[in-house]
Amino acid sequence: MYSKKNEIRTNADNEIEGSVQGHRDGHGFVIRDDGEGDIYLPPNEMRAVLHKDRVRVRIVRQDRRGRPEGRVLEIIERPAQTIIGRLLNEAGIWLVAPEDKRYGQDVLIPKTATGAAAVGQVVVVQLTEPPALYGQPVGRVAEVLGEVDDPGMEVEIAVRKYAVPHVFSDACLAQAQALPDAVRAQDWRQRIDLTDLPFVTIDGEDARDFDDAVYCEPARIGRAKGWRLLVAIADVSHYVESGGAIDTDAYDRATSVYFPRRVLPMLPEKLSNGLCSLNPLVARLAMVCDMIVTAKGEVHAYQFYPAVIESHARLTYTEVAAVLANTRGPEAGRLADRVKGLLNLHEVYRALLTARQVRGAVDFETTETQIVCDDNGRIEKIVPRTRTEAHRLIEEAMLAANVCAADFVGEHQRACLYRVHEGPTPEKLEILRAYLRALAVQVSLPDDPPPGAFQAIAEATKDRPDAAQIHSMLLRSMQQAIYTPINSGHFGLAYEAYTHFTSPIRRYPDLLVHRVIKSILAGRKYQLPPLPVPGEAQHKLARQWASRGQAPAAPSAPARAVNRRDLQGWEAAGLHCSANERRADEASRDVQAWLKCQYMREHLGEEYAGVVTAATSFGIFVTLDELYVEGLVHITELGGEYFRFDEVRQELRGERTGVRYGIGTRLRVQVSRVDLDGRKIDFRLVQEPGATALEKAAAPKAPQRKASRVSRDRDEREASGKGAKAKKMTYKGKAGREAHGRDAPRKRRS
Repeated sequence: MYSKKNEIRTNADNEIEGSVQGHRDGHGFVIRDDGEGDIYLPPNEMRAVLHKDRVRVRIVRQDRRGRPEGRVLEIIERPAQTIIGRLLNEAGIWLVAPEDKRYGQDVLIPKTATGAAAVGQVVVVQLTEPPALYGQPVGRVAEVLGEVDDPGMEVEIAVRKYAVPHVFSDACLAQAQALPDAVRAQDWRQRIDLTDLPFVTIDGEDARDFDDAVYCEPARIGRAKGWRLLVAIADVSHYVESGGAIDTDAYDRATSVYFPRRVLPMLPEKLSNGLCSLNPLVARLAMVCDMIVTAKGEVHAYQFYPAVIESHARLTYTEVAAVLANTRGPEAGRLADRVKGLLNLHEVYRALLTARQVRGAVDFETTETQIVCDDNGRIEKIVPRTRTEAHRLIEEAMLAANVCAADFVGEHQRACLYRVHEGPTPEKLEILRAYLRALAVQVSLPDDPPPGAFQAIAEATKDRPDAAQIHSMLLRSMQQAIYTPINSGHFGLAYEAYTHFTSPIRRYPDLLVHRVIKSILAGRKYQLPPLPVPGEAQHKLARQWASRGQAPAAPSAPARAVNRRDLQGWEAAGLHCSANERRADEASRDVQAWLKCQYMREHLGEEYAGVVTAATSFGIFVTLDELYVEGLVHITELGGEYFRFDEVRQELRGERTGVRYGIGTRLRVQVSRVDLDGRKIDFRLVQEPGATALEKAAAPKAPQRKASRVSRDRDEREASGKGAKAKKMTYKGKAGREAHGRDAPRKRRS
């Protein structure tokens, strides 16, 4: 039998390739190309490499935490990259401290290479000399962004920090400029004229692009009652030529990125806010999903066809919610011509909602917030975003159209990008079981639980004081949804097949699905264009397949009908779109964190009530009731005793007093520190007249131990590493299943 040391010695000869991911504490990891577990790189190995470098390493030992530790043998590729940071002068030496702390080293700047930048300004640096074992990287100032407190600086930093494309190519802009300003006569050919149907758009008050419109009317299904529901989606594919300059830029971006007060659109403004926006009272080209919905909320039949529509009104969620709440109220009187249509939409929504409940869909209510900024781009207030019947009405209509799109493509055995969400991993499921047992939640989760099991737990615990804590753990046990041509269903939405069809203005996968559907209607095959992006995603996929010795199995019929080369292209497109979706989310969160830190600097020393939203081994995260801002109460601020982290219960427990801090615990805290560069806010517990026994026990005057700022950051970072005739109807033999609100198609603000 081999000992652990012998195992390491045997594996030491293996040379492994991957990409470096730096850590702000100086160490790093190699993300392996073969998809296996990451390899730890100690700080001394990180001296000669940079975040994002591709390297070849050898595992030489295990560190004290049991992680495989590597030694860098070769830097295979050093991608061209820029670094954003603040220009500093220390004892006559010019350097730039990277804003992205994963780079780990300051960049030396020769005095002659500072350009027009001044001390303290935010600059973009191009490297001229890479780091070495005994030397820091050297670079030159390529661009001066401005002062750190300039309005909009947080967005300028984020788009460069996360390499978000923010400038359209000249070829893309020229092609967009050459497009017509309105629908032309020739555009009506082979399209159904639906301009007489009173479609409406329903969006937020601040929306600028409108990619979907809806219409509903009663229908008979034999002798039974039903509805005809039409969802019209802007026909972006009519204007964006496959493989053209606009398409290349759109594919590069893959998604629009939304920041407070600013949007980086996937398409040029002439398309996103003009030709492809379903503005009221103008003719627009659309792809229509025309559905017959039963009284039980099942889609009995559907068809897709290109059409010309005209939105008869631009409505907001607030207006529609007011009409539905009181059909005799002032809002209904003002929108008298729209009331009947809205009531029809509400009826079909109630039917779809009934079907959701019958199927046992996962549907947790969570609090979403909206940042309201002033004219200078700073936070004025943070308010909860209320979801009304109007929001849910549109979501259900979009979900129904997306399910029909997936069914249509699958029935014709064509490749496309499905929106796939797999069930919980066995490890996450076991953690959840242990957690529920610890809280005496009497439920049984099988090894392969259906979504209804999660919804049943949510329903059974919704009236408990710790309901928010339980629902949070249910959400955290689920995996992240991705785009892939291999359809394995959507667990969260509880659909056997699901795709994205309803937002081609802001999501590239939707545009691809439109092209596939139109190719089916035209009796031809859609071929992915030879787009230059994502080269790295495709190469990475090829390396993964090569390391496994074979291509992954393709369980779905559409995938089996596609040859290996085409499937690899679709898989690469899915990887690229999934990665860029995460990149957009990270950039958006980074900007919000920056703004919140700026905002909280003005509230240092102030006290607020809040609730614990996460517990870790180094402290608890508290979200303030009034401001909806999250900060850390470090474990050293919890009192004069030793606290032990209970991973099963997800709480900190004091060994002497038994006081517990878990998700859902209510506290009163004081804002003690704000770190803008680190995007971190620190709280401390406070004691005041009328405090609860819990607060008194939790916040004594003299803490037993005190941690430095460095050790606090280290603790947190260690843990956080974690006119034509309509086509023939397609009849569905089995209705799709339900929706999880987090992945439902939601209106995005622009």
